[in-house]
Formats: sequence, structure tokens, C-alpha cells
Amino acid sequence: MNKKKKQKEKDSTRQLMGITDITSHSLVTGYGELVFFMIKPTNISVLSDSSIGARIYALMNVLKGIAEIEMLCLNSRENFEDVKANLRSRMDTEQNPAIRKLLAQDMTSLDRMQVQMATAREFLIIIRLHNEKQSDVQPYLSRIEKSLKDQGFTVRKAAEFDIKRLLGVYYEQNVTTERYEDYDGERWVIFGE
Repeated sequence: MNKKKKQKEKDSTRQLMGITDITSHSLVTGYGELVFFMIKPTNISVLSDSSIGARIYALMNVLKGIAEIEMLCLNSRENFEDVKANLRSRMDTEQNPAIRKLLAQDMTSLDRMQVQMATAREFLIIIRLHNEKQSDVQPYLSRIEKSLKDQGFTVRKAAEFDIKRLLGVYYEQNVTTERYEDYDGERWVIFGE
């Protein structure tokens, strides 16, 4: 038991998450290679009932045509609940009315930001590849992308940066990082010195 615990402490984050590699177009795991297609969402609140029905039918056609498809929806926004809970507790204990008023203004500001970002969702189609020949992969993925576009979806295959950002959002709810490092502290290493 102690040996397993020590090994787990030495494992990298990728090993703990079961990720073997992040390539320029996929996430390689022990359960297959995952390729992500990012779909730009449609604001259905402005569409008519028949237009919404057409979008659902288009998605159904895509799902029927690709058996290996998986879907993922992520909130790509900040979660302010912990900060708001902290502000509430500070407001309850604060004696100074001016500071209480400032805390209330901060709470209102966070509420506004959260409402503005409430529709920030990301929709992904995931294709899991299992031992496909490398020569067959790109034509297969191009066919899937074309199928999605033919059904009226705005779609693109996720690049390495997109995959790292998706992992950051999924595991950490981190939507503010501009560049994700391959290794912790990588930005501080100076080569050639």
C-alpha cells in the first residue's frame, strides 16, 4: 500500500488523468485516441420552432451517420460561487457600513459578470480512434468534419492548444489562462544559460 502511495505521488498529472500524449490534433489515452471537433453554438432563443426542429434533425442525421460519436458540453466560464460566498460572509461580519456597501457592490458586479457569461458553453463532438491505420485517420476525420458542415454546423477540429484549454476548463474550471504549459513552471526556464 505504501509503495503505491509513493508511486502515485511521483506520477505526473497526465499519468494520473490517464493521458499518454497530447498531439497536434488529439488526446491519446489508454482507451484510445480522442479527436475533438468544436461546434460553435447556435442561439436557439431567436430561432422559430421550425428552425429549432431543423437543427435537431440535422444533429440526428450526424449521429446516425457516425457510430463512434461521443458528445461533450462544457461551461467555458468562470465560477464565482466561492468568491460570492466569501463576500457574503464578509458582509455578515463587517461592522463598517462603507465597507459593507463596497462588498455589496462587488457582489452585484460578480452577478452581472456571471449573467453575461451564462451562455458561454462549448459543444464538442468526440471521435475515439482505436488502432486505425495512420493513413486512414485523416480522410476519416475529414469526412466527419464535412458531414458536420454539410448539416449546417460551424465546426473545426480542435488543435493542441484547444485540447489543453479544454482540459483546463474540465478539470480546473480555468478559463483565464492564456497559454498552457506542458510542464509546471516551464515559462520560467531559460534555455542556453
